[in-house]
Amino acid sequence: MAASDYEFSSLTATYDDPSATSAFPQRSHALSNKVTSILSTSFADTEIREALRALDGNQIKNTPDTRRWLRLDAQKDVIDCNSEIIEDFGHVAEQLKRISSTITSLNQCCEDMRRHVQTAQRETRPVIGEATTLFAQKQEVETKKELLDAFNQHFITSNEEEEVLTSMSVAIDDRFFNSLARQKRIYTECQVLLGSENQQLGLDLMEKSTRILNSAFQKLFRWVQKAFQNLNLENPQLSSSIRQSLRVLVERPTLFHSCLDIFAEARERNLSESFYVALTGSATHTHVLGQADDPTTKPIEYYAHDPLRFVGDMLAWTHSATVSEREALEVLFISEGDELAKGIKAGRDSEPWLQDNNETFDGQRSLAQLVNRDLAGVARALRQRVEQVIQSDEDPVLAYKIANLIDFYRVTFGKLLGPDSSVLDTLSQLRESALQQYRNNLQDHVNSIQADAGHLTADLAIPNFLDEALVQLRELMKTYDSSLAATTSREVEFQPILAEALDPFLERCEQIARRLEEPSKSTFTINCLTASKVVVSMYGFTSQKLSELSNEIDNYASNLIEYQHAYFLHQSGLHPLIVALAPLSDSNEEIRSIVDLEAFKPQALRDASQVLDDFLPSALMDAMENLARLKNARLSEEITAEAANRFCEDFEFVEARLSAVDELRNRESGGEEDDDHESQDGEQHSKSLRALFPRTSGEIKVLLS
Repeated sequence: MAASDYEFSSLTATYDDPSATSAFPQRSHALSNKVTSILSTSFADTEIREALRALDGNQIKNTPDTRRWLRLDAQKDVIDCNSEIIEDFGHVAEQLKRISSTITSLNQCCEDMRRHVQTAQRETRPVIGEATTLFAQKQEVETKKELLDAFNQHFITSNEEEEVLTSMSVAIDDRFFNSLARQKRIYTECQVLLGSENQQLGLDLMEKSTRILNSAFQKLFRWVQKAFQNLNLENPQLSSSIRQSLRVLVERPTLFHSCLDIFAEARERNLSESFYVALTGSATHTHVLGQADDPTTKPIEYYAHDPLRFVGDMLAWTHSATVSEREALEVLFISEGDELAKGIKAGRDSEPWLQDNNETFDGQRSLAQLVNRDLAGVARALRQRVEQVIQSDEDPVLAYKIANLIDFYRVTFGKLLGPDSSVLDTLSQLRESALQQYRNNLQDHVNSIQADAGHLTADLAIPNFLDEALVQLRELMKTYDSSLAATTSREVEFQPILAEALDPFLERCEQIARRLEEPSKSTFTINCLTASKVVVSMYGFTSQKLSELSNEIDNYASNLIEYQHAYFLHQSGLHPLIVALAPLSDSNEEIRSIVDLEAFKPQALRDASQVLDDFLPSALMDAMENLARLKNARLSEEITAEAANRFCEDFEFVEARLSAVDELRNRESGGEEDDDHESQDGEQHSKSLRALFPRTSGEIKVLLS
């Protein structure tokens, strides 16, 4: 923009100048060329724009003198710049001369030094060669020394360590276990030497390591045996040294199992004796005398007169002893189970002839097996005592309570010792024995009531034997409800017990009822079934039996409904009419023939209507008297109401037939009486049947409601 202003200002100045104007005719052609040249110039050219910008930077004013001297001023500026540049390059040339002389001096110095170094190298080369040889020899000797030290450290057992591992006079402590661990490492690493050229060295070292290891394990085995002999059997907590010894000894499965056998035998004897002391309060061995001297603890046999408590106390003591035994050994088999598993794996490799080499170590199972062995003596004594209690009592309810109690502890012991425990097998056998005794006692009771004639009371109340059976059943259900049976299988498991405790007595009641006539037969049976249903409905695990009893009650209630219905028909005089109308159809011929039936003669209808009128006022009261001995008043009302409804339906049937006869007769006679048909029997046709039998179904329903 500045360049354009400059050009146009120049042109303006040219035309404004008087001298230029006067000379314009002569210079018009040159000016035209100049203008054309200026206008054709592209201001997009970078060089022109830079030139114009330089002129603007010099603050040049647009005057004639300035335009006249512009070229000279520009050339002068260029000359001045070139002069300054030449002067600067002169200084640079002087500095380069100084650098050149310095480099020459340095090169001369380096050459002198190179000659001195070459001379020194020629003089020291023999000494350096000898030093290199000595240094290589030193490195070789040091390497051999390190190898020898490493070999001695890894493969050679010192006399002190060997004495710690094999001498019985040296106590077993941390030094023993550290030395044993090192000896096992030596034995393992000796296998590497067997792959070298000199195998004899590896064989000799392995033989020595094997001998030392065997002696060390034998020493450890004897020490553990002695420790078990001195172990406080009343407190079977294993010390840390014994647990560590067993963890190490597990690498020799034969020795490890021998130690466990010794421990199990000692614990079995001690627990058996402790159980005997808990039972009787007296001890036979000195190590349990302290238990018998406690005057505040009564022996379990003190409560032998209460069989259920006696059995419960024995099972509770056994459970407490099992928990204590498990807690004492849990540290070894559970907390340190991983180390035992590693040791057993190593032991199987060292004793490949063992039969259980393919089994995986399970700490929980091993713990349960050891505790189970410790309790073997207690289980035998427990089985003997409990069987005596079961066989000595004839009460079936007590036998079932004992079976249920045993089942509770069977589930508890199953969680503690697993499904393969001999204690669990003992409890399962005792439970089956108690259930068998329950069945035997129950069968004896059933046999005893079979011989009873079964005398009934006048009110048809339930027999005494059924009342006693229901009391027993209530106790059985209460006992089972407190058991640990699974919710989904409670009804299925209790179904056999329920059938054994109730069905024989109900069958006996049915046998007695067969000697009776209706309604006493159904009334007595319903009384028995209702009493049973009340007891069975107390708990939710008897829904199937409850449904069966309800169905049976409904069946016998149907019999009573039929009886009451028949009573209504006969007492009301409606029965002959129903019998006469039953075989007839709805055709006009059949309806027309009704008047000829004997039951529908005028006098017969009058008599039937009179009987009905006499019956209706007290019909419900008389019918209820038939079911007065039925203990379920609500059921009695329902039965009578259903019979009354059926009677009303029968009456509606008779009423409809009578109305149909009258309607047909009226239609045939044109609605008027025909005097020509009067005869000696004209009374039969002179009045309608409804007039002879005027009661309506609405009146019957009101009177029987």
